[in-house]
Amino acid sequence: MKKICKKLLVLIVIVVSCVGVMTGCGASSGGTSSSNDKGKDTLAEAKEKGVLTVASSNDAPFAFIDSKTNEFTGIDAEIITEAAKRIGINKVEMKQIPFENLLVELNNNTVDMVTDGMYVKDERKKKALFTNIWYKEGEAIVVPKDSKITSKDDLKNAVVGGQKGTAFLETAQKWKNDGLVKDVTVFGSQSELMLAANTGKIDACITDGMVAGYTLSQDSSLNLKILSPYKAESTGMIAAAVRKNDTALADAINEQIDNMKNDGTILKLLKKYGMNEDYFVSVEDGHISDK
Repeated sequence: MKKICKKLLVLIVIVVSCVGVMTGCGASSGGTSSSNDKGKDTLAEAKEKGVLTVASSNDAPFAFIDSKTNEFTGIDAEIITEAAKRIGINKVEMKQIPFENLLVELNNNTVDMVTDGMYVKDERKKKALFTNIWYKEGEAIVVPKDSKITSKDDLKNAVVGGQKGTAFLETAQKWKNDGLVKDVTVFGSQSELMLAANTGKIDACITDGMVAGYTLSQDSSLNLKILSPYKAESTGMIAAAVRKNDTALADAINEQIDNMKNDGTILKLLKKYGMNEDYFVSVEDGHISDK
């Protein structure tokens, strides 16, 4: 009986040891696989799929879906589409996300990149890795055509609107703190902002100069104009954003952005969307986005 028990005990030990070894191998294998999945090279995956997915709030003229053609278009859209093509990715798809959530979704791995006229700012650098600068631009003040507001000084008694998550809203809020505007109203999208100004819900709105110019040129129903003269205070540098660990993707895009500046592609696209040499950033000056 003792011999049987002893043999049974030995057998149990052997079985448990084997299970332990097998479980250990499984954990090791599974852990490596999980690690690889999380650490997969976004550039390599995009090349393999043939698709790069970018996030945008769908605001023209940066990166938006054209309602007439249903095509992904805009200055940022055309830049990233050309850059992606040059690195072997033939399709770029847009996922519409509210502007204030763009970097959140990027870090949630629901998109590969953010391309939406985003200013490179120190607080954003903490959340993402920015590419080299694509171009620069600034804000504009939009008022009704019959407005009595003729200069920034006239905003002291005005309610000014701004879009949530933008640098321009921060400028408006600073003005309020400094007593330069009466109040600031926050809107969730560019369309809501412009509609509020058009219907008199606010006295003026502060928004991206490029967006304002493009919107007013495309929509004749808007009884609005850009305040002039006015000198932009929030001029910023525009770039794309990727996750902190996606250095291979950033490097590949950076190389092509530099090439596109050198061969004239970037300037040609800027002019296509109503901008001139003042918006262009040289290759050398463009290498400051994540410094």
